[in-house]
Parts: sequence; C-alpha cells; structure tokens
Amino acid sequence: MENTNTQNRRSFLKSSMLAGGGLMLSFSWLANAQAADKMEAMNLPDQWNELNGYIKITPDNVIKIICPNPEFGQNVMTSLPMMVAEELDVDWKNVVVEMGPHDNVKLGMQFTGGSNSVRMYWKPLRNAGASARQMLIEAAAQTWGVPASEITTQAGVLSHPSGKSAKYGEMVSKAATIPVPKEVQLKTPKDFSIVSHSKKNTEGVKVVTGKPLFGIDYKVDGMLIAMIQHPPAFGMKLKSFDASQALKMPGIKDIFSFKLYDDGFEQGGFDTRTSNEMIAIVGKSTWEVMNARKKIKAQWEPTGDIKETMMGRGGKREVTIPGRLETTSDQLALMAEYAKKPAQQLRKDGDPETAFKNAALVIERTYNAPFLAHNTMEPMNFFAHVSEDKALVAGPLQAPGWMEPTLSKILNLPADKIEIQMTRMGGGFGRRAYGQYIYEAARISQRLKAPIKLIYTREDDMTYGIYRPMYTATYRAALDANKNLIAFHVKGGGIPENPIHANRFPAGAVDNYLAEAWEIPSNITIGAFRAPRSNFNAAAEQS
Repeated sequence: MENTNTQNRRSFLKSSMLAGGGLMLSFSWLANAQAADKMEAMNLPDQWNELNGYIKITPDNVIKIICPNPEFGQNVMTSLPMMVAEELDVDWKNVVVEMGPHDNVKLGMQFTGGSNSVRMYWKPLRNAGASARQMLIEAAAQTWGVPASEITTQAGVLSHPSGKSAKYGEMVSKAATIPVPKEVQLKTPKDFSIVSHSKKNTEGVKVVTGKPLFGIDYKVDGMLIAMIQHPPAFGMKLKSFDASQALKMPGIKDIFSFKLYDDGFEQGGFDTRTSNEMIAIVGKSTWEVMNARKKIKAQWEPTGDIKETMMGRGGKREVTIPGRLETTSDQLALMAEYAKKPAQQLRKDGDPETAFKNAALVIERTYNAPFLAHNTMEPMNFFAHVSEDKALVAGPLQAPGWMEPTLSKILNLPADKIEIQMTRMGGGFGRRAYGQYIYEAARISQRLKAPIKLIYTREDDMTYGIYRPMYTATYRAALDANKNLIAFHVKGGGIPENPIHANRFPAGAVDNYLAEAWEIPSNITIGAFRAPRSNFNAAAEQS
C-alpha cells in the first residue's frame, strides 16, 4: 500500500503532498485553460469535474490529464500522462493532455532537465491516478448501495457483479465530493496496460501539421515585436546611441536603452547576461524591427572588470568578471600556458609519480573542445504583458521555478501576481534554463505597458548566447610489463570552468591515481549543454 495523505479533500486540494515526490496536487485549471484541437473536435462542455490537480473528467467520459513538466521533444506530454492514466484505469483514446501553467508550490519543481522527469514524477502521478480511481469507486458504491470492494474498473468503466455498470463520467460529480483516500493500492508492473505499451505522441499530429504549439507561435491582440541590440562583443558596454533615423522607419513604436538588473542586484544561480545595458527596438512586425535596428548608431566601450553577487547551490558568492576583449587565439595561448603550470589537486591515491616513473609504458593523449554555441532550432523568444499590478509571461523555458524569483524582484511584483505559461520548446537541452531573455521581455513590456514578444535573430543567439565552456584534458596511463594499468593521471582545465571530476572512473579502481584541474576566468556566458563536463569527458575517456 502507498500512503498519500490523511487530510480531508479540501485541505488536500489546497496544500497536501503526494508521497514519493513531494508534489502538490491542487490547482485550478479552469481560469486559463485553452482547449486543444482534440477537445474542440469532441465538442466538450465548458465545465470539467476536477478530481485532483492532474485529472478532470467530463460527463461524456473524456479524461483530461495535466502535464506538469515543460516539453521540448523528450515526450513528457505523453509519458507523464500515461502514468496517471495507468493507475486511473482509463481508455487511452479517451484521454486529452494539456500543458499545465507554472505553479511550483502545487505541482513540484516543473523542471525539465537531467533526465529527471519520469523518475521524479513516477510515484506522485501514479498516486494521483490511483486516488482518483478510488474516489470514483466510492462514488459508485454509494450510488448502488454496494461495498466498494466489490466494484472493479476497466478502461474508464465501473462494474459490479450484479450487472450494474457506469462510465467514470456518470460518477465523477459525486466522486468530486468523496474524501481523498488515506491509502491507495498501486498496480504491479505485470498489470500495466498503458505504461508498458507504446503510445503515439500526444502532440505528434500538431507538430507535423504546423499547429501553434511553440513560443514563436504565441500571439495576442495588440502584441508588439521587440528585438535587442546587445554590445558587439563580450566585455563591452553601451556608451551612447542615436536612434533618430531608426525611429523614422515604418512600424516602429519606440527605441530605448534599459538595464536588465538594477545596480547591486543579487543574481540567482541561473541568472545570466551578456551585458547589463542594452537597446530595445519595438515595432509592429519582425521585419520592420530588424530593419530599424540596422539604422541605430551606437557607441560601445570596454566594461572593465565587474564584481557581482551570485546566489547558487553553494550559497552567496562574490565573482569578478574580467573586462578584457577575448579572441580564440588568446584563449588557446592562455590554455597552453596554464596546462604547463602546477594545478589544483582534486584527488590523489597512492604514489602515482613513482608508478609513472617505473612504468614499462606510458600512454598519453590530450583532448580539446572549443566553445559550443547552444543554438536551438526555435529562435529564442518570449512573450510578456506587464501592467502595474500583474504580469503574464509565456514561452519556451525549462525551469519556470528558477525564473519566478528574479522576475518578481526586477518587476517589483509579488510572485502570486506573476503568471507563467509554458509553451512547447523547439529545443532546449540547457539553453532555456537560463532566463535573461525572459527578463528582457518583461522589462520591455513593463516600460511600454503593452504586450510584447521578444525575438532573437539567429545572429543574436550566435553572438550573445549561452555557450558550453572551452575544455582541454590530458589523460596519462601507466602500464606495467604485462600491460596492466598501474597508475592513472588526468589533468585538465577550461574557460571559464574545468571539466575534471575528482572521483570520476577510474578513481578508486586503480591504486595510484591523480586528478588535477585549473580554470581561466572569462566574461563569456556559459551554461549547461547536455551535461557539459560529463559529455566532454565521456568522449575523451572512450576515445
């Protein structure tokens, strides 16, 4: 038996956690729900009967399951609802899936990354389905005047040995009044009928037929288009600009400079920026804004070193961002210089120096990787409509919970006045876990008091984006006369972080082991790119 909670339904829907994942179930989906094509085709009623935050059922026995996690092609909008449907015991063809909005308190982290979605939601979503199923059984038992233990379910139908039967939709109104069960029995894998079977992607038809799914598709009446002129290189800042000619261009509404973060702003662990002050160009269409941006005459100057306060997993820290202008040739020269110097010792076992000195054979290889531009198929974009007392933002992002605190601070709005809607991502894999493009959109909308969509051109993202760091690592293996591994040494570095892990294999598997690392500070913005250090190391080690 799996414990879910011991509270009544009202308090459960407000604040209870499901066992296993600590994810809240309560959420009102009616306020801003947009019917999907499948729902429209079924001519569904406006009102759904809600059993918990993940499940709603119509009297016509159509089941809506809410997906909590952002989708960028890993198919969580199919896999996560399958878990709910499995324990709810419904016919998959009667299920419609909807992307939920952001609510970390009630729906958990809502973070897509690190291959965590399925394992993070495995128990909570199954418990949600099983709890709802039990409530439907209790409703049928009360209606028919029979013991709940005598009622079985299959494919969304409740049955009793007497011959009585009913679809879930016929019992859902009464089930919504039933107290949430204290305990629910989850299925064993041998009884799975949905999770263990291949199901078509719930979004597949929409994707291949070009239905509006992505942030780039998001539109509202009166929406303006915004683009940004960033500095031409890292390590530069805005000195002055002349937008007089650009303002005369067709369709242009406004051009202004703005700061992303206020002076002294304490950045979160996933806040980043290529520069703090930039120029916004706002107009009626993408083409008009792109053409006007070319007419801006801007003067840029070196930033000098910048000191910032960052919050992260290790707590608050002061960082100094160097102001130098960097080139690939300079970076390679610096890395070659650092590789020859003594480095920070991360782990040492035994006496690797002596083992290498006495080795019959030493094998050595060096592997290098340049900065990698993390460009997604869908250009970076985000919608924002900020007014004096509330904000709506919508678009492709991987971790809404990481963005909300910063949005709240820069907009000076409480978190409960900020609504974050998530669209399908046209690629992410780390890039959309960093929120400067969201903050930029919100700042521009707040200034104009109008709905805007910020769009990066491909050139923008290539030049002012987030990059996987530049890495190098030298691997040395010491072998004895019988070709047995007697010592292992790895030394590596990078800009601005190193790729070396203290305890990565073969650490602990060889008596004599040494891991060393060094780093070179940089002003280039970096970010996770499919586990940046790990995938570099894996390629090098396996080579």
